[in-house]
Amino acid sequence: MRTIICFLLLGIGFSVAAQTNWLSKLHEAYPDYQEKALEDRRFKHRNLVDALEKLQPPFQVKQEGSSVEERSIHSVRIGNGPVKVLLWSQMHGDEPTATAALMDIFCFLQSNDDEFATFRKNLLERLTLVFIPMLNPDGAEKFERRNALGIDLNRDALRLTSPEAQLLKRVRDELDADWGFNLHDQSRYYGAGFHTDDMATLSFLAPAYDYSKTINPSRERAMLVIAQLNDGLQQYIPGKVARYSDAFEPRAFGDNMQKWGTSTILIESGGFPDDREKQYIRRLNFASILAACHSIANQSYRSFTRADYNKIPFNNFGVYNDLLLREVKYLHPNGNSYLMDIAFDLGEREYGGNAFYFHGSIDDIGDLTYQQGYTTLAPGNYTAEIGKLFPEIMEDLAEAQALDAMSLLKAGYAVVRAKKPGPPWERHQSPLWILGAEGIYDREVATGLNPPLIIRNSAGEVVYAVINGQLVEVK
Repeated sequence: MRTIICFLLLGIGFSVAAQTNWLSKLHEAYPDYQEKALEDRRFKHRNLVDALEKLQPPFQVKQEGSSVEERSIHSVRIGNGPVKVLLWSQMHGDEPTATAALMDIFCFLQSNDDEFATFRKNLLERLTLVFIPMLNPDGAEKFERRNALGIDLNRDALRLTSPEAQLLKRVRDELDADWGFNLHDQSRYYGAGFHTDDMATLSFLAPAYDYSKTINPSRERAMLVIAQLNDGLQQYIPGKVARYSDAFEPRAFGDNMQKWGTSTILIESGGFPDDREKQYIRRLNFASILAACHSIANQSYRSFTRADYNKIPFNNFGVYNDLLLREVKYLHPNGNSYLMDIAFDLGEREYGGNAFYFHGSIDDIGDLTYQQGYTTLAPGNYTAEIGKLFPEIMEDLAEAQALDAMSLLKAGYAVVRAKKPGPPWERHQSPLWILGAEGIYDREVATGLNPPLIIRNSAGEVVYAVINGQLVEVK
């Protein structure tokens, strides 16, 4: 009720077209405001603190508390409007996309002498914005979902065992937040609907606050803002906006924020082609969050309806894979061939703090007609077989990498041994599967395994290989 009264006192409304235009303008202007210190997803607490220390008034940066391992957790406050908005990110340590986008938003809000001066003034006069970037710094340090106690912070809204959850609840209560933004990453393997050709790049939700999924005015407002964002985002990611599952989770913060009277919007950053580090999705977060705040400040979301929200398809996990081989005839060791689709996913294994390398594995095999792939080998009367082991053992990684990889693959050899094969993040740069002298590797197609495959065309020529779950064109 307080929020509605504030809006009536403001007495100003903006058209749907104006709001959509702001999202577009913010999207196009994004490079001017990107926080350059954060270049990938594996930044750490110290990187965040360094960026926060650069903030000048009117920003108010405050240490709200500490994590289990005594890392500082900060709030950033700006604006003096009557409508209170709380935004928190990275309550799961391996979900950093929105944290980087919030840092970009800070750069935007402290800028001036650009086309957004009126936009910025409007925002800060009507809203009080309180951000908690990186709620789970211990998880971020290890790039893990849970905190240092092993607790999923998004299942600690009632018991409040963890200091991080206690902090979030306290800040919400002290602010008496009218609006909340619960900012996450989800797997890149979600699709936007089913059957679909589109991955879920951004998924939104106005969380339910009871098992009946009751819609009260507070929850409905969140739905309408999401509907408006979907309308604007279709220009950039057509068909790739989805709704997260609205099943009620009584321990989750989003669901309870809604119950406590805070109109809550969940944003999940998923996948996009050629954007493994989610830097384009970070840009979409930047534009979407600012456009949503503008909508809240001016009530432009009221031009949308529940029906606009409900037409957004639910996301579906497992619709996408990193690599999908369609209708290949697999030559089984028993001598028979079987027509099947084979889907590989690429897991990330961290090394050296901020770096990672891929490790492939088969996610599924069989009839995967309704699956999609970020990389897809279309049907072409192909035959797949397990790659052979090159008989000679190399001295080291350098000697193995100096081999003529294309010639070996054409001859059906996919695996090379070396006495000193080097670390996996270096040997995986090769189009060949390089192993130690023992030469142990997966030699069958089965879920969970990572076999090297040789793929031949109808003439028997080797045209592709799959090495560590990645498609290699054999030229």
